[in-house]
Amino acid sequence: MTPSDQDVVTPERFSQGLTWEQWLASIQRNRDKFIYNYDETVLSPEDVEEVRRLVSLPQGPAKALALGEDWCPDVFRGLPVLAKLAHATGMELRIFFRDQNLDIMDKFLKDGKYRSIPTFVFYTRDLQYICHWIERPALANQELDLLARILDLRQTDPQRFREEYEAFQRGPIWARWRQETVRELVQLLKSSVRV
Repeated sequence: MTPSDQDVVTPERFSQGLTWEQWLASIQRNRDKFIYNYDETVLSPEDVEEVRRLVSLPQGPAKALALGEDWCPDVFRGLPVLAKLAHATGMELRIFFRDQNLDIMDKFLKDGKYRSIPTFVFYTRDLQYICHWIERPALANQELDLLARILDLRQTDPQRFREEYEAFQRGPIWARWRQETVRELVQLLKSSVRV
């Protein structure tokens, strides 16, 4: 991915994205889960200071674009992490519904073929592409089997599935995945920004 590939994200297009507050007001599902994950995301003072420093650089990540949908668990867990990081560091965040913005989404396909969400794209102040992050942290991919038993209940015991899945989304594994998202985003920005 090179900056020239990103011509679809013009300043005008970027400005059409939703702020976090506008996103929360516009979504139809899972608003409570977005708010819960935002409130439960913990940012260390060191991470905030490091990202603030990067944002302040001439080639720093002053802007972030997020693609998502309100029905996706990876989105209602991951997008609040980016929103909280953006709020704490002065990064300008704009959020786009994936399915209404496939021209943007298709610039950032996972493995070159999947429209995975959330997708976070970081830009300089003048919208020069820096880097992007897709879907979920590596730890969550490694631990998806911890969720498999619960997902198996969908067909056999739907009520128990709903109860256990809700508990999982408020439990320690889900919280660890949020924290890994913070860690990965901070590391990605530190390694991608030209100083």
